[in-house]
Amino acid sequence: MSKSANYRIRVEPDLHQEFLDACKSEDRPAAQVIREFMKGYVNKHRAAQQADLFVAEQPKNYKRERKLHE
Repeated sequence: MSKSANYRIRVEPDLHQEFLDACKSEDRPAAQVIREFMKGYVNKHRAAQQADLFVAEQPKNYKRERKLHE
């Protein structure tokens, strides 16, 4: 897969250094860790969207009608 998009983000210097140290301790490039996070986040989002397809939407007055029948 071609890697052509770039991001520029602002983070606290301490967080940035801790992140780099954590990546270094696992001998992994920071960019690879960020890409893996992004892929996981997108997959989680897709799964949530697919789950929503199977949830029946209730009518707006559902609670009111339910109380009337109780």
